[in-house]
Amino acid sequence: MTPPVPTGPARWGLAGRLLAGIGLVMVAGAITAWAVATQVGPAVFHEHMVRAGLDDHDEAVLHAEEAFRSAGTMALGFALAAAGLASLAVSLVLTRRIGHSLASLSAAAARLGTGRYDSRVPSPTMGREFDDLAEAFNQMAARLQDGERLRARLLGDVAHEVRTPVATITAYLEAVEDGVQDLDAATVTLLRDQATRLTRLSDDLAAVTRAESGDLALDRRPVAPGDLVTAALAAARERAADRGVRLAADVADGLPDVDVDRLRLAQVLDNLVANALRHTPPEGTVTLRASLATDGHVALSVHDTGEGIAPEHLPHLFERFYRADTARDRARGGSGIGLAICQALVHAHDGTLGVTSPGPGGGSTFTVTLPRA
Repeated sequence: MTPPVPTGPARWGLAGRLLAGIGLVMVAGAITAWAVATQVGPAVFHEHMVRAGLDDHDEAVLHAEEAFRSAGTMALGFALAAAGLASLAVSLVLTRRIGHSLASLSAAAARLGTGRYDSRVPSPTMGREFDDLAEAFNQMAARLQDGERLRARLLGDVAHEVRTPVATITAYLEAVEDGVQDLDAATVTLLRDQATRLTRLSDDLAAVTRAESGDLALDRRPVAPGDLVTAALAAARERAADRGVRLAADVADGLPDVDVDRLRLAQVLDNLVANALRHTPPEGTVTLRASLATDGHVALSVHDTGEGIAPEHLPHLFERFYRADTARDRARGGSGIGLAICQALVHAHDGTLGVTSPGPGGGSTFTVTLPRA
């Protein structure tokens, strides 16, 4: 059943309500001014006449008082009429401006609700509150627009990541069914690798989603930064040896402890070291450093002498599935969201994760900054 459409004052817009309210204030003010002027003015005038030594019932006094009342009434009437007209004109301009500004905001919000995230409202220049409201709306619309772009790209990247292993598995299974391909050890290994790739992608997406949503339990305890560096080096030593890359450590003396979940921070450093090893050629070096940052926090950095990163790619490296042409190659086995996981985990520890690089061929440095315990 369709609800009844409101009628009467319930359908008034804000401009009509403001005018009605201002009109009531004007009427109340006029009545009050009229009552005060007609009751107080003549009495005060009469008292002054008596103090001047004139008789209460003197005809001249009575005539003067009547003239005062008449003149006061006319002057008050003209004054109230002029004030009413001036107030009405100002009220009309003000309510129209307010109504126009809110109508623009309402229309933009309606467009935003239909998915038009490029909707913006101009600054009404009607005071700090209205300007702050317009600015907050525009910022919200911009964030929604950025989120929609990221969602669209994310869906496309997920579809691309899933398509390759699924197509490979499907093709090999069809070949086995048709008798073209034997189900030998090599085929089983290939199918298992593609299934593992899908599993890793699913796990990585779940991990970054939990971390970014704050739905991640952390077992935070004071840990020495040197212990984190030592554990990361031990975990990466075999992979570095297989690639012919040298690992090094540089831990400053007297560093304060950091309040972290040791397993989660080990995951962050492991991802950063694995990323550095993928992009460092044989005979190169990956160095893990622990030092005191300029703001008193502790900085854990992973520096490599590898390919480096072009400046245009640096602001986007921590976005899901972002890949630079050389620095983020699918052929090297990354899922494309390892750095996004690292950033989410570091943010969960109230820290920051940044990257610097002088450019292609100059290596790169990823730095985790954590507050001291």
